[in-house]
Amino acid sequence: MANVKLKNVVKIYDNSVTAVHDFNLDIKDKEFVVFVGPSGCGKSTTLRMIAGLEEISGGTVEIDGEVVNDLQPKDRHIAMVFQNYALYPHMTVYDNMAFPLRIQKMPEDEIYERVTRAAEILGITDYLMRKPRALSGGQRQRVAIGRAMVRDSKVFLMDEPLSNLDAKLRNQMRAEIILLRQRLDTTFIYVTHDQTEAMTLGDRIVIMKDGYIMQVGSPEEVFDRPGNLFVAEFIGAPKMNTFKTKLVRGDGEYHVTPFGVALKVGGEKGEMLKAMDAPTQEVILGVRPEHIVLADPDDQNAIPCTIEVNEMMGSEYHMHVTTKDETRLIIRIPTLSLTAEQRAHLKPGEKLKVKFEGKAMHFFDTEEEKNILYPYVPEVVE
Repeated sequence: MANVKLKNVVKIYDNSVTAVHDFNLDIKDKEFVVFVGPSGCGKSTTLRMIAGLEEISGGTVEIDGEVVNDLQPKDRHIAMVFQNYALYPHMTVYDNMAFPLRIQKMPEDEIYERVTRAAEILGITDYLMRKPRALSGGQRQRVAIGRAMVRDSKVFLMDEPLSNLDAKLRNQMRAEIILLRQRLDTTFIYVTHDQTEAMTLGDRIVIMKDGYIMQVGSPEEVFDRPGNLFVAEFIGAPKMNTFKTKLVRGDGEYHVTPFGVALKVGGEKGEMLKAMDAPTQEVILGVRPEHIVLADPDDQNAIPCTIEVNEMMGSEYHMHVTTKDETRLIIRIPTLSLTAEQRAHLKPGEKLKVKFEGKAMHFFDTEEEKNILYPYVPEVVE
């Protein structure tokens, strides 16, 4: 087990393209950290620099207090699971899992003990004499994980290990990785573009864009207090509704005026605005789809909308509506919260009213798009 520190890490390719900019992160011993972001954001490149598969252009990577910039991957005490499994097709499952131990010239009896123990944990004991082509995608991924497990490495690196699986298998394997983490009790660094994996697996999430860290925090922190507009829209499905409006200060209170309706900003966020003495200003207002609710048709403080599309998702509806100024919103409504009469009226073209409370609002400045109340402050790695 080990902590991992990345200090001012930079990756510049030969064509002068900078893939990772000044990356700073301190990963604690036994912590599960997830790198997440859109394709091309630098998350896999960062993981590969930690593994030693990609040369570091600047900065340092430390594993268990040792700078490993110039160490070969085999000398870094890490184990890596790849997206494409990287199994040897001519070897049996047993030999695939035993291969890294034979490279280390470990005695065969110890190899047998480690491989069979890992196979039992992963539920692949019955497949040890099969070759990879005779296995399903999920079984192959278990073999790839088992091959990493047998090495007793200090750090476990996983690069989009579930992306080649179908939705049902991804859900199953995600649960198995959580159980595996509990059994191994080691440091995990996991790369994915899937925010569901990030939210369910990570102790902390590192959200990246264009090679920069946009925010680091627990799943609760990045969801409830996104540091900027990018994080707010990236985390959550469907994504957060955002639109420009005005934050108005008057008589010691704050209001926003979206779509011509004055909504009071009360509670903790209202108190924070008062403490900051925030001025009247143009803002980008964000509200998550699940925090918008249907209002009484006679409610004068509600927002009139027209239904464009209503997607039945089983346990909830995803309604796409437009306001009178043609702003589009998405609303999540649990099906159990609706009467049969209400469901009958949720059809394209129908009029309705919606509302949301002050505690559901997120405020971003219009220039740098930072969260006015919870701006993200990058961590300093000593």
